[in-house]
Amino acid sequence: MEFLFTLLVLVLAVFVASFILLVLGIIQFEITNTEIPPGMDQPIKLRIIHGLLVGSAVLGKILERMGLCRQISFIRCIRSEKKPGMDPKLFIKDLDFETVPVRVYQPRASSSGQRRGIIFFHGGGWVFGDLDSYEMVCRYIARESESVVASVEYRLAPEHKYPAQFDDCLTAAIHFMRNSEDYGVDPTRIIIAGDSAGGQLAALVSQALMSRPGLPKLRAQVLIYPFVQGLDFNLPSYLQNCKVPLLFRERVPFFALLCLNGDVSVLEDVLEGTHIPVDIKLKYRKWLSLDNIPEEFKVRGYKPQLFTECKKEVYEQVKAICEPTFSPLLAEDAIFCQLPESFILTCEYDVLRDDGLLYKKRLEDCGVQVTWHHVEDGFHGIISMFDKGILSFPAGKKALDKIINFIRGL
Repeated sequence: MEFLFTLLVLVLAVFVASFILLVLGIIQFEITNTEIPPGMDQPIKLRIIHGLLVGSAVLGKILERMGLCRQISFIRCIRSEKKPGMDPKLFIKDLDFETVPVRVYQPRASSSGQRRGIIFFHGGGWVFGDLDSYEMVCRYIARESESVVASVEYRLAPEHKYPAQFDDCLTAAIHFMRNSEDYGVDPTRIIIAGDSAGGQLAALVSQALMSRPGLPKLRAQVLIYPFVQGLDFNLPSYLQNCKVPLLFRERVPFFALLCLNGDVSVLEDVLEGTHIPVDIKLKYRKWLSLDNIPEEFKVRGYKPQLFTECKKEVYEQVKAICEPTFSPLLAEDAIFCQLPESFILTCEYDVLRDDGLLYKKRLEDCGVQVTWHHVEDGFHGIISMFDKGILSFPAGKKALDKIINFIRGL
């Protein structure tokens, strides 16, 4: 019996060691296939964070194949953050706006009048993210801008297909605008804000509110490295930063397809651009033209891609990705002309950089006042890294302070 027990322990130890070596090998492969450009802020920290994210994804996939849990659920669990304690400068309440969970942050200090109100939609590729993961960002914005912040926990994909995310955000926004005075908010100073996928939702909600009667006019929109179009994944920033953490090129259409219909089998076709018919390319080319991107952003290792023929069956499967209801860049001029004053933040080492630049150009062409801040040493997701202890990024705090300065000026 003692021999069998020893043998069992030995086999288990070999299995665990092999499992660890396998995970470490995959992580090493993923990390060595990334690019950290020399101009990036804190490159060593970024490699550490990327390694942790890759490790959780690899381990989640292994556990999924073992039938123990879903990879997405595991990653969500790993990324979830413990809610910090009471903030001495804020009242924080979890509420429901209609059926949508929302966390409201209100400054404790007395105010001579009504405050600005900010409706915030978190990022995470429509698949990840929640109220807790953006807790510190929302607290900081509320404290430093002396505004009331309503952070929205919209439903996530793939459990809930699009437009569930948009519907929740629009519902929450309308409720807040109709009841703003209950939270001490001036209805004429309401701002829609969001980052990444949340930036896309913020842009779409801002557009949708333009045609809603009986609501106050939005004061501003704040779009932080937003996704705004699903037609072209070969823009200069997509190709220049295709392997730069924390958002790889192929991840963007992957998450978009997961959100829209849950089928990512045509991912490679979408990356190549074979999902767009000629008539749609012609219809939107003036808004997606490389002429709308300043020349300095095309210098770093960019080579224009060859024209690709459309595959009709691919288009039929993913055509929602090139509708204005998912790609806000494609809305008509009549909508853009009504949009409020805007703030757009872009990062040099981000695949979504050119999305932000194209949206900025469209707004300006339609007469909308735009404040633009470009983080020259920044990467996708950097504002969420402003307060992570030894893994904090100074550029993230600087970017967040630019946003707050804009808000305080409204």
